[in-house]
Amino acid sequence: MSSDLPSDPSRRGALKCLAFGGAGTVFVLAGGVFAPVELALAATGKGQSVAAGVPLFLQISDTHIGFNKEANPDVAGTLKQTIDYVNAMPVKPALTIHTGDITHLSRAEEFDHAAQLMSGLNITELHTVPGEHDVTDGPGTEYFNRFGQASGNKGYYSFDHSGVHFIALVNVMHFKPNGLGGLGDDQLAWLKADLKGRSASTPIVVFAHMPMWTIYQPWGWGTGDAGEAMSYLERFGSVTVLNGHIHQIVSKVEGNITFHTARSTGYPQPTAGNGPGPMPLTVPSDQLPRMLGVTSIKIMRHPLAVTLADPTLA
Repeated sequence: MSSDLPSDPSRRGALKCLAFGGAGTVFVLAGGVFAPVELALAATGKGQSVAAGVPLFLQISDTHIGFNKEANPDVAGTLKQTIDYVNAMPVKPALTIHTGDITHLSRAEEFDHAAQLMSGLNITELHTVPGEHDVTDGPGTEYFNRFGQASGNKGYYSFDHSGVHFIALVNVMHFKPNGLGGLGDDQLAWLKADLKGRSASTPIVVFAHMPMWTIYQPWGWGTGDAGEAMSYLERFGSVTVLNGHIHQIVSKVEGNITFHTARSTGYPQPTAGNGPGPMPLTVPSDQLPRMLGVTSIKIMRHPLAVTLADPTLA
């Protein structure tokens, strides 16, 4: 995988897919689009000339605390490296979003260890959605006991921050027969009501665990009823949709909606169709840091612009 970032992150109206590497993503809103900048630049302060504005939030995904196989026998260590890297940024994002698979097996001790590690991040506001590895024990248990209050134990909710409307969706509780994730009728009805009456000029950030467009159906990399959800968002001038699950960066811009997946801090997975299926990918130890990371996002209001950065641990 390459660490190159797209040369024109503010493309609109075109449909473009790409895959590239990085340890994290910072999101900046500029010109109505969230676009990527090097997190390494953000950490040194040099990124300010690339994208105006300050980091609004940090996306962390697929930490898989509890995993200890050959692909990465020390996922806690690589999460700590990521946290140390973010803490070194001269300007910290205001909040953190975790897009699921906090743990590997939904065990209480794994959630406890993850919470202990994340407490070292110098960003106090945390918002989460579950990954399928967080709910192997079903609804109402470890994940929801810890993170369910914001959503009334439904898992999906919304909030506003700095003029941006954030929407957390859950697509790992109702899988489609073909393995794709699902939102379900109740959640779709809630989303439609949540957006009703909001100004089309409101920047929207949607975050979920599984991709909200079909990247590769044979591996279940998509959400079967995401199309209906996206139809509710078409009227908004700037929509950024973030997810994890596939442990690599793939981006698409379609109309006013930018889709962006995040790297894992735990271990890489094969690119779509390369290999027998989605599973931990073992690479030489010196290559692993180049395939792990986070995402940082900046938003600037005048003019409206969004910038994403995807640094690696390398």
